[in-house]
Amino acid sequence: MSIALTLADWGSLFLHFISLSLLAVGGAMTTAPDIHRYLVDETQWLSEAQFTSSIALAQGAPGPNVMYIALIGWYVGLNAAGGLGAGWPAVAMALWGVLITMVGIMIPSCTLTFVATQWAHRNREMLAVKAFKSGMAPIVIALLIATGWLLTGDHENPGRDWPLWALTAATTLIVWKTKTHMLVLLGFGALLGGLGWI
Repeated sequence: MSIALTLADWGSLFLHFISLSLLAVGGAMTTAPDIHRYLVDETQWLSEAQFTSSIALAQGAPGPNVMYIALIGWYVGLNAAGGLGAGWPAVAMALWGVLITMVGIMIPSCTLTFVATQWAHRNREMLAVKAFKSGMAPIVIALLIATGWLLTGDHENPGRDWPLWALTAATTLIVWKTKTHMLVLLGFGALLGGLGWI
């Protein structure tokens, strides 16, 4: 995939990730639906496969799930350079994409989190602080469900992807009711996909 990005486009990408950073309640994964809307549907700077593989790789790798943002930035930069065939300039552009997206997603939320947690810790007995914490849980759960919906197959023809829907439901129940490690579930899903069953 090859795209052309101007300096204004890079600025727009940076500002979009800054704004998403302040909405990333519950973690960066909750911003995936809007990132998909912006980068895949609206600007078409990423392909569907690049978007989903970014999330899959980040979830399979050890470390924080915010790493999918770095992979998305990598792909945008790589696409802007014309792909890996362009050599080292493509790698430099991909690293620029990583820098733009990661700084954009990290700086505002880290600053806000630091300031807010300091204040909330000092005022933890206030009714407003307790209510805020209780009220955020359903929002985070809804955003994670939206991310799962986005990653679960062909929405034009959901009947065709019933095995994928069944696997999603089973995985959700296993995560909810057991202490099975996520890598086991990811490995099982990869095996099913590799065999062509999903």
